[in-house]
Amino acid sequence: MNVIASGIVRKMRSRLHNPVSYSARLGDNEIALNPLLGRKVQLNFSGNIFCIECGRKTKKSFNQGYCYPCFKRLEQWFTCLIRPEKCRCQDGDCIQSHVVYLANSSGLKVGITRMTQIPTRWIDQGATQALAIIRVRSRLQSGELEMAFKQHVADKTNWRDMLKGKAARLDMAGERDRLLATCEEDIKELKARFGFFAISILKGIAPVIIDYPVEAYPEKITPLNLDKEPVVSGTLKGIKGQYLIFDTGVINLRRFSGYEVELQA
Repeated sequence: MNVIASGIVRKMRSRLHNPVSYSARLGDNEIALNPLLGRKVQLNFSGNIFCIECGRKTKKSFNQGYCYPCFKRLEQWFTCLIRPEKCRCQDGDCIQSHVVYLANSSGLKVGITRMTQIPTRWIDQGATQALAIIRVRSRLQSGELEMAFKQHVADKTNWRDMLKGKAARLDMAGERDRLLATCEEDIKELKARFGFFAISILKGIAPVIIDYPVEAYPEKITPLNLDKEPVVSGTLKGIKGQYLIFDTGVINLRRFSGYEVELQA
């Protein structure tokens, strides 16, 4: 096999094409992955890990790519990502337009993301259908809505089920209408709390359909881990979410952000 590129892993870049177009990012290199489908591919981990925030070498990666000092410095931001309903930020990414959406990855789920992260967020979750339903002005507001909605619909993706195949097609507009009707009083209360114009229900938007470059889904999900096996190889059968699907197993490339890796094919 030939060495294609080497460098520090960052999350894959994706573009909404039919199917989704993926690129691996290793240091300053960006390598198109779709053309590698059906070919033998190998990842070689050097043993070196670097912080994706400050660049310092570290023995362990925290929160998908950070050294411990950067992780602690950014802890409030990470908390906002995980528990948006507890967000108390007064500036930055949290104080900008967010969208509450429905997605179908391993079944119906509710989620939130910044406007600028659509459709990237949906692709990262391996959603085959997605529909934005409400626009708000801050992460806190989106978190409060998500808290109300997840009493009636899941808020997590089952990554194993997502990698086993395409989720059954859903009537996303119908699911939206059902959820909005069920949570009508919660929405009214939040509008009274944050202001009528802070929460806008989105109308006339068609669901987004997402197709992934997958030749064959695995019958059994076998996670591959660079910490345990520094060499991961196999025939690349597909790419979905942030996972590479090999005939030997699956690897969440984003999990190993900051790892120094050589890509061969």
